[in-house]
Amino acid sequence: MGVRNAPPHAGSMLESLRGLGYAPTTALADLIDNSIAANSSTVSICLEWGGAESWVRIIDDGDGMDDAALEAGMRLGASDPRVERAASDLGRFGLGLKTASFSQARRLTVASRQNGGPIVCLRWDLDLIGQESGAEWPLFEGPAPGSEYLLSPLNQMEHGTVVLWEKLDRIVTDGFVATDMIELVDRIDSHLAMIFHRLLEGQKPELRLLLNDRPVKPWDPYLTGHPSKAYESPEYRLLHTAGVNVQCHVLPHRDMLKTAEQEIAAGSMGWTQQEGFYVYRNKRLLLAGGWLGIGDGGRPWPRDEAHRLARIRLDIPNSADAEWKINVLKSAASPPVRLRPQLHRLASETRDIAKRVFAHRGHIAPVTGRRISGVAETWQVRRSAQGAFYRIARDHDLVASVLSRAGSLKPDILALLRLIEETVPVQRIWLDTAEDKEIPRTGFSGAPDNEVMETLSSMFEALVKFRGLSPDEACERLGRTPPFDRYLDLISALEVKNTQ
Repeated sequence: MGVRNAPPHAGSMLESLRGLGYAPTTALADLIDNSIAANSSTVSICLEWGGAESWVRIIDDGDGMDDAALEAGMRLGASDPRVERAASDLGRFGLGLKTASFSQARRLTVASRQNGGPIVCLRWDLDLIGQESGAEWPLFEGPAPGSEYLLSPLNQMEHGTVVLWEKLDRIVTDGFVATDMIELVDRIDSHLAMIFHRLLEGQKPELRLLLNDRPVKPWDPYLTGHPSKAYESPEYRLLHTAGVNVQCHVLPHRDMLKTAEQEIAAGSMGWTQQEGFYVYRNKRLLLAGGWLGIGDGGRPWPRDEAHRLARIRLDIPNSADAEWKINVLKSAASPPVRLRPQLHRLASETRDIAKRVFAHRGHIAPVTGRRISGVAETWQVRRSAQGAFYRIARDHDLVASVLSRAGSLKPDILALLRLIEETVPVQRIWLDTAEDKEIPRTGFSGAPDNEVMETLSSMFEALVKFRGLSPDEACERLGRTPPFDRYLDLISALEVKNTQ
């Protein structure tokens, strides 16, 4: 049997690798992974605008590399993804440095120093592929002429690495101007704050990231410690696997958050896009949001408004990369079939809580052994084969009180209630609650106290005169009823007024 050697053509291969799908944000995150793997405590990223001469530089204070290690690291496929790695390793394919860099720039230069030793430097330049005789894959020594000064920070460092991108043809495209570079820096900041937030958190963070000399502040998807947070589960360890942990979170309803907190909690992608599983490996976020193809009846759950508050932290070890189908971009994951029932159960419980919090605008009765008595809900939902119907509760205290005193007007009032029920602008409300739009104001949001007091007084009279409650009992019930439970000072004033 004949055997032929069929190596890839260098130019075609490298140009093809540029199309893997990296964005500048994900490409830089890949390079930071390498810095973390090299035991860096500080990584500094700089994007310098200069038109066609713009450049990007990443400096870390990691262990650095000697000449042999640098040459190995600059080779494509430098490591075998099947080989067992250190538990802290964030890489897998041995492609990240090269493919991430080539996806944005045509020239990649890496300089490094190890333990006060000599500085070593190697460079790829895609424009020079095929122009060097006897070297189909030419790896040049030293920086490009004129770029030496960009590597000078390494001269003052005992150890570390500098990665330099030049010829940014995938970033500085036609029409790209200085303001676009500023916007790109902002997107990078948001992305890195999310991807590495667990390494950036705390009084003594494991990692310090600088972007154009400004610290990157961590973005916490779970609003840890917020007093209005609806649900935070214990940490579960999944059965039939090793090192896979899950913690379920339901965020506060937006009504429970200040305006600034709402913007922070929504994240860079918005509320609905940020819902779902957050998959981490060694505290590094791989996948932010989505339901990993899990669903009911063979149909995956979509990301939707009703479950926008559900976020589930999922930690996997790097030994599970192949089993979870982690891709080169570290942007996709698929749980093993044997683990899906456990994930489905945990996610279903979390989604149910999130839906209740969303529907009740954050007012969920605590789970206790006794019934919390409040005024009945104004709206009732009835479901049938024809769909859901929304009806005003005729036995609501205020409604029932009005109807009992309506006399000859009762038929007209009932007709008015039915008209309101049949003309609720459901589609309009749904559109107005779509992503990045204001939720319609309810619950007396923004209303002056005198308007709230008008309705509160009518409710109080209905409870006392129609239901026969004492003033104390009426006030206690109102204090347990949304949205009046937000106006306890008005209820107290009402109680004082009616007991004098």
